[in-house]
Amino acid sequence: MTWNINCDRPIWIQLVEQLQAALISGEFKPGEAVPSVRDLAADAQVNINTMQRALQELESRGLILPKDNRWRASGRVVTEDTARLDEIRHEYAGTILEDFTQRMRSLGLSDDEIVSEVTEYLSKLNSNGE
Repeated sequence: MTWNINCDRPIWIQLVEQLQAALISGEFKPGEAVPSVRDLAADAQVNINTMQRALQELESRGLILPKDNRWRASGRVVTEDTARLDEIRHEYAGTILEDFTQRMRSLGLSDDEIVSEVTEYLSKLNSNGE
């Protein structure tokens, strides 16, 4: 996993966002074991406690679960609740669209112009084989 950590916001929140994106995009499959806290922290080059906090937040959102309900030390797995993963994916997409739309409107573009820009952009992507 590629990490992008910067100084503008708390690190644990950035970790949550990036791990959540990996979970809802399918980088980690439902039922698949999540790498250990130590491995993730080493990979992201962050403190173990910071990564632990991020993983606890993902647990509270129902995206990852302890392998054994009694012991977190046994590791975590991605939820097999694909409806929950889809729900979070759509919420996240909505947040991105809201931000995008506000930015485009701040440029003075109408909704029709925004749709036209997106359509043209996607058409260019598709014609380039991306």
